[in-house]
Amino acid sequence: MHQCPGELHADHAAVRHALAVSLRPHHWVKNVLVFGALLFSHSLFDPAAILLSVQAYLAFCAAASAVYLLNDLNDFEEDRLHPTKRRRPLAAGTISHSQVLGAMCGLATLSLVSAFVSSFSLGVILSLYLAINVAYSLRLKRVEILDVMLIAGGFVLRAIGGCVAIGVPASPWLILCTLTLALLVGFGKRRNELQVLQDNAAKHRACLRNYSPEFLDMMMTVSAAAAVVSYALYTMADGTVARVGSHSLIITTPFVIYGVFRFLFLVHQKGHGGDPAKLFVADRPFVANAVLWIVTAAVAVYGPTDWMPW
Repeated sequence: MHQCPGELHADHAAVRHALAVSLRPHHWVKNVLVFGALLFSHSLFDPAAILLSVQAYLAFCAAASAVYLLNDLNDFEEDRLHPTKRRRPLAAGTISHSQVLGAMCGLATLSLVSAFVSSFSLGVILSLYLAINVAYSLRLKRVEILDVMLIAGGFVLRAIGGCVAIGVPASPWLILCTLTLALLVGFGKRRNELQVLQDNAAKHRACLRNYSPEFLDMMMTVSAAAAVVSYALYTMADGTVARVGSHSLIITTPFVIYGVFRFLFLVHQKGHGGDPAKLFVADRPFVANAVLWIVTAAVAVYGPTDWMPW
């Protein structure tokens, strides 16, 4: 029996939509870390630096979506047992394995080519990002603690990639702050998975059998404290003060503290944290705080240097 053109068009449209959903575009918010180097290196109004940062951002978006497709292929059976992930297009059967595989290979190739065209160093960083994520997806996500550290490493590479893209050195403070914040988010995600999946947790993710809420709470506490302290020390470091021209960046610290506390509140009191990307763009207080942090940081970095009393 032949399909009419209208039915074929509808099928193609459904596949395109399913693939678009599988790319997880809402997770691209994580890649805004690439723009951190623009803000803090006095390059925010440099058109060439902005263009290079946008290219790096798009390369990381393509690479991240390729990794999500790999996860869908590798976690197909486990996702079908998850209360929400079973609705993902591949697990739900709305797209085929071959379609996902083709899109994954195309996006990975596109991301690498665009990164190496921009700069060799960015290509190396993106290659490392993909390599770590492939190792994570295929094996290392089953290893407790290391699984979250590798996720955090992906965030660190995004931040470093933003520096490399515009040719500025990556500050050790940038690496430390990004790492500790990413560890907090990663352990919060694991805690939510334990809470939601309960007895089925180990069936969905092998490493969850070795976690407990008490242990994850302790890891989140340590990571949260380290993130706040490292950021506060960064704002007062001699190199930061010399680059900014004053101690004014310290006024952004309360926004970081609030963001950390808000995340802990949402995880422990509201049962959120399973999808941090959605959380960061859907929670209005969190979004408002992030906007205020960006504005305040921009004023501190680009504003007059003599308006603070210290």
